[in-house]
Amino acid sequence: MNDQILMSDTVNFSNAQPINPYYHQEIINLEKAKAEHDNICQLLESAGIKVTKVASPVGCQDGVYTANWALVRGDTAVMSNLPNARENEEKYAEETMVKLGKKIIHIPKNLKFSGQGDALACGDLLFCGSGYRSDEEAQKIAADALGYNRIQLKTVPKTDEAGNSVINNSSGWPDSYFYDLDLALAVIKPPIDNQKGLIAYCPEAFTDESYELLKNLDLVDKIEVSIEEAKKGFATNLVSTGKFVIMSDKAPNLAAEIRRRGLEVFTPEITELAKGGGYIRCMTLTIN
Repeated sequence: MNDQILMSDTVNFSNAQPINPYYHQEIINLEKAKAEHDNICQLLESAGIKVTKVASPVGCQDGVYTANWALVRGDTAVMSNLPNARENEEKYAEETMVKLGKKIIHIPKNLKFSGQGDALACGDLLFCGSGYRSDEEAQKIAADALGYNRIQLKTVPKTDEAGNSVINNSSGWPDSYFYDLDLALAVIKPPIDNQKGLIAYCPEAFTDESYELLKNLDLVDKIEVSIEEAKKGFATNLVSTGKFVIMSDKAPNLAAEIRRRGLEVFTPEITELAKGGGYIRCMTLTIN
């Protein structure tokens, strides 16, 4: 689980096109963003994770968020179909996967697919979030191709004052503070032998139907995350090896609960990289 990951860099990082609700076109301190990224990489390596580094694609504001490039299992990569501001990443991502020796599978271009950002592996389970950056049909194709048992979920939309769902002006797609599933759910441990897995999730981030599905899911134990830590602290956007967790320093309650479960937790400070609406999980693509 997360033994090998792919990371790019912050050279081309910006928030010029606000394609999610976290973009406020604030000034980004790129020197600090680089220091944050370097620190995350070092913590991942100290946890025993092999980090493969590539340059970020030129002219791509979100190229630092490699999790959205694909969904990978073993020697196969199912490539993503990204929002307009990220389309130029797709060719570069595929070239990177080919260089890593992966067999490439494409999702039909009429379907949205956000790669690992919306599809979180937990052993043979695949937690999938659809409705914003991914279509359920695309996730079915990916899960079937990679041999996962799909658990289909949906998070709540961003709404206006009248309670109506909001369309993002830049992407033209429906918007949500939980636009990718990794902003609402985290895999801490996969099921192993007769032991249950462990996930963390924010009940308020999910539709009623999806919340009931997760609450009654017996294959994993669950830690509930507050809406404040999920939305303001990017609590679930973490990387776990099953022994070590690298996560937000702005989610103390989740960190305490994970430590209570016997895992060691590292909490780097992140300010600049969050201005693009992504966090630690977003910057890491599992490639094994």
